[in-house]
Amino acid sequence: MLKSQLLHPQILHALARAGHGAKVLISDGNYPHWPKHGPNAEVVFLNLSPGQLLVTDVLKALLTAIPVEKAEVMDYAKTGPNSLPQDPPIWNEFRQVLHDSGADLELEKIERFKFYDVAGEKEVCLTVATGDQRIYANLLLTIGVVKPAK
Repeated sequence: MLKSQLLHPQILHALARAGHGAKVLISDGNYPHWPKHGPNAEVVFLNLSPGQLLVTDVLKALLTAIPVEKAEVMDYAKTGPNSLPQDPPIWNEFRQVLHDSGADLELEKIERFKFYDVAGEKEVCLTVATGDQRIYANLLLTIGVVKPAK
């Protein structure tokens, strides 16, 4: 029996094969999970129903298993039907979860279509599809290094 907070065997398998610099995408329910996944990415579908699971639920579990050195988000539209006047509220939740885990990282914005390209690169080892309905709730994490015990 495992003692960690992350128990999903497929996710653990993908993370065990990854290393420093590998990337993990946690995507919301609107993301094109399958068409835009990387050639080395294990795709895990946790989108059971609308609103379940949330990107933040997956993030919290992942942070118990991996160090994170970079966090990137899909920048939001400034004009058009999906435009926002300011950062999506979910980004503050990302910041809080990262902070609570000890990973005080700035969220780096990537333009939408460039984000799709980056999330489809060979460095992405895992794509986790959620049922999160909040817009712009896509998060791309870069795995860091485990520092030696002191």
